[in-house]
Amino acid sequence: KSGISQARSRLSWHVMADLSAEVVRPIATGQTRGAWYQHWRIVSLDGTCFEVADEPANAEAFGYPGVSRGHAACPMLRCVSLLENGTRVLYASQIGPFRVGEVTLAQACVAQLSADSLCLADRGFFGYRLWQAAQETGAQLVWRLKSSNLRQREQDLPDGSYLSTLYPNAKARRANVQGLPVRVIEYRLGEQGDSDPPYRLVTTLLDPEQAPAQELAALYHQRWEIETALGELKTHLKGRHTALRSKTPDLVRQEFYGYLMTYFAIRQVIHEAALHVEREPDRLSFINAVRVLRRKTPASAAISP
Repeated sequence: KSGISQARSRLSWHVMADLSAEVVRPIATGQTRGAWYQHWRIVSLDGTCFEVADEPANAEAFGYPGVSRGHAACPMLRCVSLLENGTRVLYASQIGPFRVGEVTLAQACVAQLSADSLCLADRGFFGYRLWQAAQETGAQLVWRLKSSNLRQREQDLPDGSYLSTLYPNAKARRANVQGLPVRVIEYRLGEQGDSDPPYRLVTTLLDPEQAPAQELAALYHQRWEIETALGELKTHLKGRHTALRSKTPDLVRQEFYGYLMTYFAIRQVIHEAALHVEREPDRLSFINAVRVLRRKTPASAAISP
């Protein structure tokens, strides 16, 4: 055990981060079921936090969440990732201290969107600067707005959506500069009453014939798949009630990227199996895949490198 710890200490966490950036990527092919909307790869943006070992160095590097009295029991590392929805591959992950917000970390994530992507994101990420950065990659966007974030209705469209314009601030709006054209879609879920605020989506897909409002509203709710993927990583792979165990910040970062690449490897296996049986990869059990791979690991260890 001490030998492994010493070996880990000699290996910079930057090596693991670089390796993760190189190998962890979207893997859906044209034959992958459930991965595409028209010709766009469906991806989602979201974040979460990981508890880390309560050591002085970790506390200084990552910080504690605040609670009503004092602080939480463990420091926390914050992570923001993109998810390839069809395969549940988490990629483009960015990590930082708890005090660094999700929107800040998301800047580096959205920079890795591609022109064939359609990105879904919750209302906490919406803002002019992040939207602009994501749009400049050539990706299409469908993000939720806060219920209080009203957009000016500039042109009504046949499917009930309407065109509007985003501005960085009120001054730019008055001068009509730096505007970004968007389309707004408003709807209510079937079980909600009329008194509840509607869902309000904003998208770069301006043509209702190309992407009808009803289809985009249904598509947006696939964003919840990233919650499932993060839960698989944190609960079924790492363990529900266990913090990242490393006692120094560098080893915490190294451990995180180790888990991320392990999760990617499992998702690759699931994707290959799904292609073989012609099913959607997210319909195959992650827990069963982990169990099978754990049973097979001792046999693979006997094979010469």
